[in-house]
Amino acid sequence: MGEDLCFFNKDTLIIKPSKKSPKLLRTTVLVFAMVCAIYICSICLNQISSHSKSKFESFRVIERPSDHLSIQTPQISTSIRGNNSCYVSRFNTKEIHNVHYPKPQTFSRAECGNNPVRFFAIVSMQRSGSGWFETLLNSHINVSSNGEIFNVYDRRKNISSIVNTLGKIYNLDWFSSASKNECSAAVGFKWMLNQGLMQHHKEIVDYFNNRSISIIFLFRRNLLRRMVSVLANSYDRDARVLNGIHKSHVHSTDEADMLSKYKPTINATTLITNLQQVEKTVAKALEYFNSTRHITLYYEDLIKNSSKTGDVLEFLELPHMDLTSRQVKIHKGELLTHIQNWDDVNKILKGTTYEHFLQADY
Repeated sequence: MGEDLCFFNKDTLIIKPSKKSPKLLRTTVLVFAMVCAIYICSICLNQISSHSKSKFESFRVIERPSDHLSIQTPQISTSIRGNNSCYVSRFNTKEIHNVHYPKPQTFSRAECGNNPVRFFAIVSMQRSGSGWFETLLNSHINVSSNGEIFNVYDRRKNISSIVNTLGKIYNLDWFSSASKNECSAAVGFKWMLNQGLMQHHKEIVDYFNNRSISIIFLFRRNLLRRMVSVLANSYDRDARVLNGIHKSHVHSTDEADMLSKYKPTINATTLITNLQQVEKTVAKALEYFNSTRHITLYYEDLIKNSSKTGDVLEFLELPHMDLTSRQVKIHKGELLTHIQNWDDVNKILKGTTYEHFLQADY
């Protein structure tokens, strides 16, 4: 019976198919499918790579612009991404100026590492509105202005300590309540003329020009009003009118009203000489730093015209935003209500080039 299953007769041979043939066929199909899959994946990867290259080919990380490049104002388009405040700038690298890519030692800039940072310094005099102006700048999501850094003598005792301090600030390694850290797009601080700036002006001009640091000059037109503010602030350092605490700036009208009750007595004999001295100091500062990239602002102009802040953002090449401050002005209204010996001051300035200081300017 076993032989009948394999043969019809002795002359006819039936060949059985090999048991391994189906396995071989399946293996061949599998190998072919794998080859096709690898080929398709390689094509997709090439397309993705080409797309990424074309998307980012306009970006170039620059440590410092070359000195021989022509300095022009770049046209910048910006966009805010998600919940972070980093923005992307697109510009022609041949038009780059005052652009930096700091690498802080104390933290990582993370995804903002390839975004440019502008360096600036607010150069001013005490009681010229620089505190209020700085709070305006710091209300911008991308600005970090770190306050009056050189009010501490050790930081300005010689040019070496000044340069060391500047290095920390512009490398984003200086921490203050204003620091935006990795998402800063403009970093700076306030520098008063009497804090080593004039004494070491030659070295500082070279440093600013070599590092492409921009200066924002901020002064007051009405120097008599500034004098009132200086004397009143000096008085409060000792009097501490606000619950035993000295405040140079306030955030409520009640506090402003309390501080404004003090009326300083101005030395009428030396008044004109003092006003002339301030004018000369300002003129000398503008002359010393004339070769730097700078903009000159006046407190009164900013108070009267809020759109002036747009000029500042354009100067720093930042996205335009509405800037706000919580600070409240202390000495408002006409000066005659803030000076104890108003008649003497009025008599001295009448008929001089400073007579317009007596008038209400805002």
